[in-house]
Amino acid sequence: MKSKPFVVGITGCSGSGKTFFLNSFLKHFKQKEVCLISQDDYYIPVGELTQEDNKLHNFDLPTAIDDRQFVSDVQQILEGQTIHKKEYTFNNKNSVPQTLEIKSAPIVIIEGLFILHYKKVSSFLDLKIFIEAEENIALQRRIVRDFTERGYNEEDVKYKWNNHVVPSYNRFLLPYRSEADFIIENNSNIPSQMIEFADQISKEIRLRLKSD
Repeated sequence: MKSKPFVVGITGCSGSGKTFFLNSFLKHFKQKEVCLISQDDYYIPVGELTQEDNKLHNFDLPTAIDDRQFVSDVQQILEGQTIHKKEYTFNNKNSVPQTLEIKSAPIVIIEGLFILHYKKVSSFLDLKIFIEAEENIALQRRIVRDFTERGYNEEDVKYKWNNHVVPSYNRFLLPYRSEADFIIENNSNIPSQMIEFADQISKEIRLRLKSD
């Protein structure tokens, strides 16, 4: 492995389709070629919350993340080490968190809302991908996801969206959009379009690695 892996950052608004893109992207690489570090696994524990407390608690702030540990673990991965991290389950009582073993690899993917806002993390990135969608489309996707995966009702999702998600996006994500190497607009629910973007960018990475 090279002294420093090739580091890809994937960020974008909630409901933009980051997870689908990421899964499509990963299919282009063998397991030993790539490792994934997710910012979501670094949420600071808040304990068990009532439904009302969960609605009011703002998880969409950089301060909700243990950024020191996040940066430390990223550095270890880039130095060729293996880290072990407890999975974050978004306070879902029905999910049992697993201990993740994250091994360094020639390609490191870092994904999360604030990876461009955290200057140290941003400085590690060789390629920056920003995924976005129109607000009404992203909101509808979030409503479906949060109900299906986390059991949140539509009222709670809309409260978080208007009071937490959108203000945070405007303050902590949108200002860094211009720094991205690729900006993907995902306003369609046609999977083939995101798959094509994943194909294109994976080929770009292969070419860059060959030229180094």
